[in-house]
Amino acid sequence: MSAPPALRDARAVHIDAPETLRLAPVEPRAPGLGEALVEVAWAGICGSDREVLAGTRPKDFVRYPLIPGHEWSGTVVAVGEQSDASLVGHPVVGEGFRSCGRCPACFRGDSNLCQAEYRETGFTEPGAWATYLTVPARLLHVLPKESDLRAAAALEPAACVAAACMKAAVVSGERVAVVGAGTLGLLATQLLRASEPSKLIVVDPRRDRGELARRCGASECLSPEEAQRRAGQFDVVLEAAGAADTARQAMLLARRGGRIVLTGIPPASTGETNALSPTELVLREITVHTVFGAPSRAWAHAVRAFASGILDPSPIITHEVPLDDVTEAFRILTDSSARAVKVLLRP
Repeated sequence: MSAPPALRDARAVHIDAPETLRLAPVEPRAPGLGEALVEVAWAGICGSDREVLAGTRPKDFVRYPLIPGHEWSGTVVAVGEQSDASLVGHPVVGEGFRSCGRCPACFRGDSNLCQAEYRETGFTEPGAWATYLTVPARLLHVLPKESDLRAAAALEPAACVAAACMKAAVVSGERVAVVGAGTLGLLATQLLRASEPSKLIVVDPRRDRGELARRCGASECLSPEEAQRRAGQFDVVLEAAGAADTARQAMLLARRGGRIVLTGIPPASTGETNALSPTELVLREITVHTVFGAPSRAWAHAVRAFASGILDPSPIITHEVPLDDVTEAFRILTDSSARAVKVLLRP
């Protein structure tokens, strides 16, 4: 075990129950066997964190009370027994799923589909809305020393869309559409641009996302109404919005024999008219892939793309808020006039 560091005063955000948010001092847990202690640099907020606070996240995927925070970056300050001591001092990000490593899914490399009891940083295990975070060292991905940790805090959603891009398997010259210009859609656009598609459009009803989509590599940003006129023209469509009708939009944009990848989870009330039609899928021979989280190979892909400069999450970071003002961060996310994309907390 590395020598224990001199830790500064530690605090954490606690959600003890739905709609119950507080900031309080916390004693960092020393790293145990195979663990590492990370000083958190930045932590992101995403839609699933809003579900945790609102109490709408499915009960099998959250345990109260908890410290949220599954998107984060930081620096290793100590390691426990049987952890690599050379990790100390390195900038890192970390996978969230606490997979067992022994079930058939884990042996296949699908660590995100582990058959053991669901455990994930920030949902069932203490997360990164805190000064320090203790995690299994095996889940860490080391970044280059000069890395921008502010940008690196968005590598968790980037890993999720990296999994989608790997399933999309875009070939140079193909026509590609991304449905949704939020965090996932914009990060996916950057990764897909690296495959050199002949056309790469982003579809989103928010006009103010057009410039940002083009900065991320899109050739055009269309409204859903404009995109309807391009129905059947795309080899690959990646859905990254999770709205009631976006899966169907993706299907209609794809050509016959095309492929779509769904990453968003629509509301439970999605109507039949907005659902995917098995008849249309079969008659048009559309291949459908889905993504839930990110396996380790997708994390490796996202980290490599970040380290090489292919992926730069910094343009999508619109707001930075001190940990003390976490309630303000949630207010920003619900204020349409703020035009927030990715909001980061600064522990």
